[in-house]
Amino acid sequence: MVDQRLLKILDIDGIVIIPSVLPLDQVAILRTELELAIAEDNITHTDIFDKGMVHNCMVRGKNMACLLDNEILIAYLDAAFSSTCILYAYQSSSLMPGKGNYGSRVHVDSPRFIPGYATNMGVIFPLDDFTKENGATFFLKKSHKNAELPSDSVFSANASRAYCSAGDMILFSGRLVHAAGENTTGRARHSLTINVCRSYMRQRFDFPRLMSVDAVNNLGPKGKRLIGMNVRVPTSL
Repeated sequence: MVDQRLLKILDIDGIVIIPSVLPLDQVAILRTELELAIAEDNITHTDIFDKGMVHNCMVRGKNMACLLDNEILIAYLDAAFSSTCILYAYQSSSLMPGKGNYGSRVHVDSPRFIPGYATNMGVIFPLDDFTKENGATFFLKKSHKNAELPSDSVFSANASRAYCSAGDMILFSGRLVHAAGENTTGRARHSLTINVCRSYMRQRFDFPRLMSVDAVNNLGPKGKRLIGMNVRVPTSL
C-alpha cells in the first residue's frame, strides 16, 4: 500500500502527492458536507479573521469524520512519521472566487525545529483539482530542513506548485514552507487539511470528548488512535 519511492521524495523534498486516494464519489460527498458547514459558519460566525475555514471537521459531518479511518492515510502516516501519531488539528482550507485565505501567507505549520526529528506532519485532501487558476499551493522544496524561514521574495522566486487532482493526498512536513495561492476562477476551491503530532504532544482540542460517543464508536481502531483515544488521561480517581 505504501510506495517507498514516494516516501523517498517526501524525505528529500518535504512534500509528496499520493494519487487517487479517495474515489470521486466520496470526494463529492465530502465537498457537500464541507459546503454545508461553511454555510452554517457564515451565519453563526460572521466577523472572524479565518472566515470560511471550518475547524474540527470530524464533528461537522459523518463522512468527514470517517475520513480519519482511511487506510491509505494511516499507512503513510505510520510509515513516514509515527505509528502512534495523533491528530493535532483537522480543518478545511477553501479559496473562494477571487480570493486567497489565511493560509496564503508564507508560513510553516509547526514552529518547532529539531534537526533530524519531525514533530508534525501535514495532510491535504483536495476536493477540487489544484490548478494554477484556482490557487494550487506554493511550496519551497527542501525547506523543511532549514531552521529559518526564507524572505517572501526568496520564497516567491523559488517556490513550486502542488498541482494535483481531487481525491489525491498531499503529504508534507510540518516544517515545509508553503502558502496557498489565489483563486482567480468563479468556483470555490475546497480541501480538507489534517495535522498530526507525536503521541506525547497535546492536541489542539480534546477530540475524544469533542466527538459524540456514537461518532467515536463509528471509527475503527486506527481512527480512534488518531483522534487520541489511546493517550487520554483519567478524569477522576
